[in-house]
This record gives sequence, C-alpha cells and structure tokens, in this order.
Amino acid sequence: MNIDWKSRAVAAAEAVSFVRSGTNLFVHGACATPAPLLEALCERHDLADVKLYHLHTAGPAPWTAAGREAEYRSVSLFTGAPLREPVAAGRADFVPIFLSDIPGLFLSGSVALDVAFLQVSPPDKHGMCSLGTSCDAAKAASEMARIVIAEINEQMPRTHGNNVLPFDRIHAFVATNRPLHEHHPEPETPVEARIGELVADLVEDGSTLQMGIGGIPDATLARLHNKRDLGIHTEMFSDRVVDLYESGAITNRHKTVGMGRIVTSFINGTKRLFDFVHDNPMVSFYPCDWTNDTSVIRKNPKVVAINSAIQIDLTGQVCADSIGHRIFSGIGGQMDFIRGAALSKGGKPIIALPSTAAGGKVSRLVVQLNAGAGVVTTRGHVHWVVTEYGAVNLHGRSLRERADALISIAHPDFRAGLRKDLAQARHFPAK
Repeated sequence: MNIDWKSRAVAAAEAVSFVRSGTNLFVHGACATPAPLLEALCERHDLADVKLYHLHTAGPAPWTAAGREAEYRSVSLFTGAPLREPVAAGRADFVPIFLSDIPGLFLSGSVALDVAFLQVSPPDKHGMCSLGTSCDAAKAASEMARIVIAEINEQMPRTHGNNVLPFDRIHAFVATNRPLHEHHPEPETPVEARIGELVADLVEDGSTLQMGIGGIPDATLARLHNKRDLGIHTEMFSDRVVDLYESGAITNRHKTVGMGRIVTSFINGTKRLFDFVHDNPMVSFYPCDWTNDTSVIRKNPKVVAINSAIQIDLTGQVCADSIGHRIFSGIGGQMDFIRGAALSKGGKPIIALPSTAAGGKVSRLVVQLNAGAGVVTTRGHVHWVVTEYGAVNLHGRSLRERADALISIAHPDFRAGLRKDLAQARHFPAK
C-alpha cells in the first residue's frame, strides 16, 4: 500500500490549531523534539492554562519564557538544560518520578492527555510510522491522547521494536526534511578517564550494560573493547555504543531478554548514531515501563548499571537530581536499574562520580547532603561507588564501614575534614 502522505500535510499553524485552552499536551523529547510544532504553538497568544508534559527536550523552550506563565505551563518529568532556569524561577513545574512509572501516568488516565505532539518517520507500505529515536513515554502518549499532531520528518530513523504509530492515528501533521537535533560528546577529562578505567575493571565478559549519557559512561564504554560477549539493555544510549558494537565486544549472546539484540527506550547522539539505528533489526526500541521494569532487567545476567550522582553522603544516600533545592535533572531510570542490577545474578549497580566539584573546591562526598538535595538512590539500594580514587562496595556494610570506605575514595584534600565532621555528627572517633 503506497500512501500519498505528503499531499495531506498542512502548515504548522493549522496543525497546532487543535490545541485549546486547558489542554494537557504531551511533547516528544530528546532528539525527537518536534520543534516546528512547538514554535508554531508559541506563536499563538490566544490560549490559557495549556500544560506541556515532557521528558528532557532538545533546543530552545520558548513556552517557558517569562511573561507567558498564564498561557503555558511546562510539567517536566525529567529536567533537561532548557528547563533548569524556568523550574528554578517558578515558571515551570517538575515531577519527581521513576522513568518506569511515566507511561502509567497516561495509560491509567491519572494524567488525561488531550493532545500529543510527536516527531515520526514517514509511513511505510503497511501504513505505519515509527516513533524513531524516542519510544520511552511517547508510545503511551500516542495511544492515549485524544488528538495526535505530528511532524513527519523524512530524516527520522525508522526503528524496530514496539515503536510504531499508525498513520491513520494522526489527526494533522507537518512534513519536514530536516536534520535531527544532535548531542555531541565533550572531550574526555583525565578524571573521567580514570573513573572509566575503574568502572571498566568491574565489567566482566558476558555482562549486560545499562549506561546513561555523559563523560563517565563514554569513558567507560571506550575502555571495554577488550571485553567479550557484552549485551545492552538500557533506557538510552549514545554514540560510544556504536564504537563498542563495531569492535565486536557487543554480541548480546548471553542475554535472556532480547537475546542477540540491543534493547533501549531512546537514544541521544549524533547522525552517526541515527544512521546506526535506522532500519537496524539488531536494535529494538520499547516503552520505558518495560525496559525499566526491574522484573525484566533482573532476568539478564550480570547486569552492570552505570549511573551518576551530584553528591553522596557518608551513609550512602545518593543525590542525583538536584543541586540543593535547584532541580538539575530528574530521577530518570537510576533507581530502576540500580535495583534491577542488584537483583540480577552477578549484577553490579554502580554510582560513578568525580570526587570534587567547582574546580576542586567542593567535595562531592559529604557528611550531610545539601539542604534541599533529593535522595534518588537510598542507602539501602546503593552498592558500588566509584570516584577517580577508587571503587568501594557499600552493600551490607555498617554506617561506620561505609563512611570509612567513602572517605577512602574522596579527594585527599577533603579526607581529614570529612573525618572530623563525621566524628561530630555521628560520634565516630576521628582517625
């Protein structure tokens, strides 16, 4: 069946005319952010109380501009860079929630979606569009929203898995042929390189990997090329996985779930990554309530979950979503995979972070988390913690043993101060 889909395209202003005041609107995120629809929406000044639900988005966020609070209210389920200032200023809201729970908000009707803004691939001969680079919560939104408005982009990769949207489900769309927003990695720092070496040493042949985006996951992946039969089951991945796959280190041979295939919920990277996933049957995209379900994660062997932190206290409480009261990111999938890895046979949950911040002036390992800091991973869930000074396993250790272990991987300039403050706070004798 050949669909003359281009002839049905409309102007962006017409497409977004379906949005009414009081609308609950889902916005596709990351590389799939439908920028033309958002730009057209923000050109309207006749709306009030429109709530935009989304994960991290790419590019500018004009709906959060000062003075437009009565028109548009961003509800961030994971806060990316464009939303940090609006959330801090009170012009946008943040919802702390596990990534695995987000689709359920829409599927249950807890958040009743009126409209979904999606960026998808052109329809195939079966009349199916692909959600492309981001399945995550977009699949649930595409099913539950009363009205689906799309950007059909000829450059959106067609990806495999539970990641399709019937063309006849789309109420109106704009046709584009534009490059997707790219995320380019930053140059590796010496600290990231050392942490990457230490984390890589914890990865055994046959492990199933979950990793986020950033310098430490990238540094780790760059040092796994000598490993054998690695698998990938993750909420997201970036370009470094392509390098590792092409080296032959990734075979997915020993996985129980998705044997032989890379399993993910979304990707974030460059055109090289987009080309890698396009029509690649070895990569499967699934909604994040499945990829991040601990009962699914634990079925794979030797799950190594590599996640980051902003701050860790000496009892093992992990702050990963805020700097004090200021929201920096979100809960995301950290707890889903930290717990899933702990339940996996031979699994290793890892929190990896530099020992200092602010150019070495501040220790990230602290006796007490900053006021307002959110605990994403509890001290009962934490296992491995890695800094550039070493790797320690806190699981099953007492408060005293945990403190000693964490101080041993703190920056040397802060160790004496940490011991002194700890003695005052918990009456542990300073060594």
